[in-house]
Amino acid sequence: MYRFFIAEDQIRDGYAWIYGDDVNHIKNVLRMKVGEKVFLSCENDLEYECSLEDFASDKIKARILDVHGMETELGTKIILYQGLPKGDKMEFIIQKAVELGVTRIVPIRMKRCVVKLDEKKAKKKTDRWNAIALSAAKQAKRGIIPEVSMIKNYNEALKEAQGLDLLLVPYEEARGIAYSRELLEKAKKQKSIGIMIGPEGGFEKEEIDAAREIGGETMTLGKRILRTETAGMTMLSILMFTLEEEKMSDHLEETI
Repeated sequence: MYRFFIAEDQIRDGYAWIYGDDVNHIKNVLRMKVGEKVFLSCENDLEYECSLEDFASDKIKARILDVHGMETELGTKIILYQGLPKGDKMEFIIQKAVELGVTRIVPIRMKRCVVKLDEKKAKKKTDRWNAIALSAAKQAKRGIIPEVSMIKNYNEALKEAQGLDLLLVPYEEARGIAYSRELLEKAKKQKSIGIMIGPEGGFEKEEIDAAREIGGETMTLGKRILRTETAGMTMLSILMFTLEEEKMSDHLEETI
């Protein structure tokens, strides 16, 4: 079934109302008809299975058939702090990060970033990136639309990350793989995890020191040097598998 996103005030009296661009998409692109079913994900962490009931020019009325929790979300908030890459790599990173379960993406200006954007260009880029996040969330059947924040500097990002339960920083000079395994075990019980990824040129030593000062944990992803667009995807893939496994284990324990 197709999935769309709605706000809580679009639900009333056993019905959900669909507005905006989704109306045109449902009617003219997907060519859906009365009686066909859709999933509607809402900001209240619930998912609604609905039957399309009435089509108007600017809205669609859908009858709610079933309501349940969002089964596609990990249960752990994951924030990707991504050093700004060159070209259109950020678009690829956002698309894949959303598919892999990220909750929020924060683009960061770091010392070795080549990209320089003024305020007007940064706003335009952010709007574009959020549109990509929305499209990827629909494709991946996510329960939420991950936000891409406005670009921050490194100190702003660290200040925000300080409030998370765990901050992981993949770094080529970090301790061996055994310690990385320990950190992944630690990640299983956390409610919020940040991933800090450097740009193409990597981290400056001062940036690593600053991350460590706020409790950031440097870790290795192996002996190979990964590109910036690969490092984040690798980290998210590992975390997704680790957290999904933990989620399934907890569910089994509850049912026994």
